[in-house]
Amino acid sequence: MVNGVIITATRSMQAYASRVVGHLLKFPRFASPEEDIDGVKLLSTDRFANGELEVTVNSSIRGRDVILFATSSRNESGVGVEEAKIELYHAVDALKRSQAGKIIIFEPYISCSRSDRTTRRNSVGLWVHFKTLVSLGASHIVTYQLHSDKSKSMLDPTICMIDDIPALTLLKRYLCDNYIRDIETLEKTVRPHWAFCSVDAGGEKLARSFANAFGAPLVIAHKQRDYSRANTIESINILSAEPVEGKVLWIADDMVDTASSVESLIRALAPLKPAEINVIAVHALFSEPAPKRLAALSAEGLLNRIIVTDTAYCPSCLPEKITRLEVVPSTELSARIIHTIIAATPMGKLFRTFDAAIYLKSPNLFSGQENG
Repeated sequence: MVNGVIITATRSMQAYASRVVGHLLKFPRFASPEEDIDGVKLLSTDRFANGELEVTVNSSIRGRDVILFATSSRNESGVGVEEAKIELYHAVDALKRSQAGKIIIFEPYISCSRSDRTTRRNSVGLWVHFKTLVSLGASHIVTYQLHSDKSKSMLDPTICMIDDIPALTLLKRYLCDNYIRDIETLEKTVRPHWAFCSVDAGGEKLARSFANAFGAPLVIAHKQRDYSRANTIESINILSAEPVEGKVLWIADDMVDTASSVESLIRALAPLKPAEINVIAVHALFSEPAPKRLAALSAEGLLNRIIVTDTAYCPSCLPEKITRLEVVPSTELSARIIHTIIAATPMGKLFRTFDAAIYLKSPNLFSGQENG
């Protein structure tokens, strides 16, 4: 419990939530030894003989606000997608029945955000997910980098708020800290010799945010999909105002799922003779056969490195399958978001545009440039 707010988690996010709480303890207002913040294991999950699931709240939470960490994506506990989702729904119901105050769902990656289109006679998984959470009693949803901006319009803000925090600055800061380090490198190496590339025309905005942050050129990949089949690409056209040859390319995207788009794009870019090709993305889904595809690209010398965050769990075995994989932690930023919610301070700073030049002069993630 933190000043009356309880932080807990479903099985899928208990380890992640514990790390977030560890960061929260570094804030002066939460550092008192009298504060009991270990509410992560407040919930327990049981099964009936026929396979049905039930979640129990293990202590009184009457009137207290609850921040519930959960995910339906790959997780450290090995809970499957559908089971994790049902457990989340049961957890919200149990919290509501226990007379919790506000129920704030923190899903770093919402796996069903992939299902956000109504192009066929299909269900819309994200709409079903949001509707279920709201009907059960969720009052606020926090997540990182939804697959599309329109997804936020599925929620009525008078009933349930949503904060879609762009996690891009975690990646931009990581580039600054590990590959740039100073203004001179930014001006003499990055700006003339780097370029950021979108995976498709729809990803132009995201890739442009990287290009603008570093003052580097933008490359746009226009891919033609076959929407009758999932994860299928027919062709790719490369659009660039400058020659790609000799550039250090960074393919920027919100997620890497099966790596079909990434593989097709890298093979389309390779004949243009860039100095190297890298991938930088927020959510590392790495669904099969992504590890094999990425490993093959690395083995062929076409893919240099991959940088992702831990919003979707990256097990220790993945770096063995995917060479030069670098994982950027998001738990410190999650702690900052919770601190902002608890302190009831504005979240605007979390959405500010990141400028690499300004950051390199004062490298502090939380000094006023949170995300952009």
